[in-house]
Amino acid sequence: MRKFVCAIGAGLLALCLGATTAQANVLIGGTRVVFPAKDGEVTVRLTNDNDHPVLVESWIDRGDIHSTPESVDVPFLITPPLFRMEAKKEQSLRIVYTHEQLPADRESLFWLNVLEVPPKPTGAQTEGQNLLQLALRSRLKLFYRPAGLPGDPAKAPAELTWKVVADGKGFALEAHNPTPYYVTITELSLVVGGKNATAELGMVAPLSDLRMPLHDVAQKPAAGSVVSFTSLNDFGASIAFKGAIAP
Repeated sequence: MRKFVCAIGAGLLALCLGATTAQANVLIGGTRVVFPAKDGEVTVRLTNDNDHPVLVESWIDRGDIHSTPESVDVPFLITPPLFRMEAKKEQSLRIVYTHEQLPADRESLFWLNVLEVPPKPTGAQTEGQNLLQLALRSRLKLFYRPAGLPGDPAKAPAELTWKVVADGKGFALEAHNPTPYYVTITELSLVVGGKNATAELGMVAPLSDLRMPLHDVAQKPAAGSVVSFTSLNDFGASIAFKGAIAP
């Protein structure tokens, strides 16, 4: 059965990711998973919002969108990894850390995959018909958070420092994250030459930098210019922050 599910997931993954009308109906409780090392395990709640049962397979990868359950090598176990989920029912996924050595001074990023496979259509109405059956996969960020990290993850976005750097023929904002926590930026703007400028968005890794090219900016933003941005907290809520470009 595992090979059957994986074949469907791999064969239809590109189509599923590109479809604009397809929507997964196995709902996940939350938009991200924070795994505190001190707890040793976390639980993720799933709800089957379909009017029919589905087959659900779950696995964790290190960032490879083309991963399959057989190809991954991560320090986590999921129970149950494969199960039938009845219509309008709930199921908990238990994620357990297997104690592989991970950095103790910063968070580590993984991805939780939940693949939803609907039942094969049956009945007289399907006879002689060409049918396309979609398997839909959801991916959520999973942050492994070591015990004893300094600072408050909710305040990490406020700790970002900003500078402007040359980027090809234009400019880019470079955010430096001095904290041990990942910071996800979902919106960003600043005023340049009297106009509101935007930038490419992303996630700033712990103790690292992220370069975000500015859109349609012909002049270098002045030092002290205010950077307005939003970031997601542990619960997936958008929180507004402000920073300033360093001299």
